[in-house]
Amino acid sequence: MTVRTNTPNLLVNPPIPVQAKLAAAWTSFMFLYIYVDILNFYKPGVVDGILHGLIWRFDISSTLLTIFLVSVSIPALMVMLSMTLRAPANRATNLAVASLLIPYSIFNAAGTTWEWTAFYGISIGIEVLLLAFILRSAWTWPRTASVPASPATTAVGRRESV
Repeated sequence: MTVRTNTPNLLVNPPIPVQAKLAAAWTSFMFLYIYVDILNFYKPGVVDGILHGLIWRFDISSTLLTIFLVSVSIPALMVMLSMTLRAPANRATNLAVASLLIPYSIFNAAGTTWEWTAFYGISIGIEVLLLAFILRSAWTWPRTASVPASPATTAVGRRESV
């Protein structure tokens, strides 16, 4: 008689390269960044302000829109740079940019009324968590690739007899 044991199908969880983790985090950050801006249009008075030439408390100008374009371009470029830069430059760039974007993200809460605290608190909170993940991933970037030991490397300094 044959006894069959039911073993669960184990899913393979291959390691994900640091570059892919960083690109995914920057992509998530960028989507959140854009959706928060889009949802902000539903806030009473925002569209009327834009139609009257104001964004927040600033006059709409080519300079202001250029600043906004640069601001939105940073996470978009970081997706590509995270996948293409060599490890040392990649690590340094991610650490620098994520560090600079944390205070920038928090600044978005400036001038917020209590009524909008949850909206900005959640969005900024998630942005900061994503940036913290980027900082942690870049900071803990592995220094060397792990290479399995082979018989030739186990006997360092002595000859293997055949």
